[in-house]
Amino acid sequence: MASQPIYQFYAKLDGYTPKMWRRFQVMNNITMARLGYIVMTMFEMQASHLFCFEVPLVENYYKHMKERHKEKELDNLIFFRAKDKITRFEVQNEMTTEFQDEDALNAATEKLPRIITQVGDKLTLQYDFGDGWEIKLILEQIIEDKDLPGKELPRVLDGAGYGIIEDCGGPGWLEDIAKAFKEKTGKQYDQYRQWLGTDELDLSAFDIDDMNFRLKKLPRIYADAYEHGLEPTKQSMDLLMRKYLKK
Repeated sequence: MASQPIYQFYAKLDGYTPKMWRRFQVMNNITMARLGYIVMTMFEMQASHLFCFEVPLVENYYKHMKERHKEKELDNLIFFRAKDKITRFEVQNEMTTEFQDEDALNAATEKLPRIITQVGDKLTLQYDFGDGWEIKLILEQIIEDKDLPGKELPRVLDGAGYGIIEDCGGPGWLEDIAKAFKEKTGKQYDQYRQWLGTDELDLSAFDIDDMNFRLKKLPRIYADAYEHGLEPTKQSMDLLMRKYLKK
C-alpha cells in the first residue's frame, strides 16, 4: 500500500505549441533524480544527455509565507532578499565531474520531500543543454491513500502530446517537424522522414496505457545509466525503442 504521502504534479513542455503536458503521481519519498527519470520517461527523453532540476526554494517558501504575513514585512527579512536564487540539483558522479556546478546538490541523494513541501511549489527539469528542453512542474496535490498499492506508482493520470524527439534542435524545430508530418509533402517532410526513418509521426498522440507501462520499466534503466554508468542491455534498448509493440 502507499504508506507515504503521494505527490501529484502537473508538468508541461515549455516553449512548444500546442501544449504537451502530463498529470502524474509519485511517492513523495523518492529522490530528485528518480523524479527526473519519471519526467524524462513521460516526455520521451531517452537518457542521452545530461539533465538537472532548478528549484526556486526561496521563492516557493516566500509564496507560502505571504499567505500568513504581510508582503512588506517579508521583504524586510534578509532571507527573502534572495527570492530570485535558484538551487540546482544534478546527478553527481565521476563521469560528470567536469560538467558539475560547484553549488549544485546531488539529485541522486536529495529526497523530494526535503525540496518540494507544499502545494503550489514549482521546479523545472532541464534536459540536453544544447537543445534546451525544459519541463515546468508544479505540485498540485498531496494525497494520503493507504488503499492504493504502492506498485501502482508512479502513474500518469492524463496528458496530451507525444513528447520530444532527441537531437532535433529544441522546441522550435519540434514544431517544424510536427507541421511537416501533418502536411506530408515538401522538402522538409522528405528530410525529416529520411532522418527519422518513418513516413508517419503524430506528435499530438498520447497513449496513457503505454506510458504507464513504460513508467514501471524505464526509470530503473535511466538510474543505471546516470548513477552507475551502465550501458543499456539489448532488452533495455528493446523497451526504450518500443520493440514490444511490433510483436
